[in-house]
Amino acid sequence: MPSYDIRYLNDDGTLAAEIAADCSNDMQAKVLAHAMKLRGSKRIEVWEGVTLVYQRPETAN
Repeated sequence: MPSYDIRYLNDDGTLAAEIAADCSNDMQAKVLAHAMKLRGSKRIEVWEGVTLVYQRPETAN
């Protein structure tokens, strides 16, 4: 089962919180990220190892 790091960021980009979770796939990790969302955090990132698999809000590359 893949391990994911779910990160919640403040307005200035600093880390507000990070949660490690074992999820069966990317979709489950995304749902968990939104379910556990911290009040006041402005950004969510879901990482599987060194790969960013999800972010909200999305940013232009």
